[in-house]
Amino acid sequence: MTGPETDGPTSPPLGAAVKEVAERASAIFRLELELATLELRRKGRAFGLGIGFAAGALVVAIFMVGFVFATIAAAIATALPTWAALLIVTGFLLLTAGGLAALAVGRFKRGTPPVPEHAITEAKLTTEALKANGR
Repeated sequence: MTGPETDGPTSPPLGAAVKEVAERASAIFRLELELATLELRRKGRAFGLGIGFAAGALVVAIFMVGFVFATIAAAIATALPTWAALLIVTGFLLLTAGGLAALAVGRFKRGTPPVPEHAITEAKLTTEALKANGR
């Protein structure tokens, strides 16, 4: 009969079993790392293709906007000379660009300097309050 102090005649020594478990754990870790690497490569490739398709869509959309304005100019040209129609569309685009630029400048001024002023003020007030309570 085998007791707790012996493993029996057919079981491997404890050191060999520990070594085998460590080797298998290492192999599992390497396989999981390889699986993660392959998955990241696949997702990275898909993300890259998505970026490429989005860039292509953006280029086509920019041309589409140009054709929309050309269509508007052609429609106006049915009632006015072509040069006047183009001048009207150009003036509209100039006013739109100027308005957007003015809005951008206003937002830039509101956002600079990029320092969290309110948070800094609150932190100073909190520090002063803690110092006052500690005295």
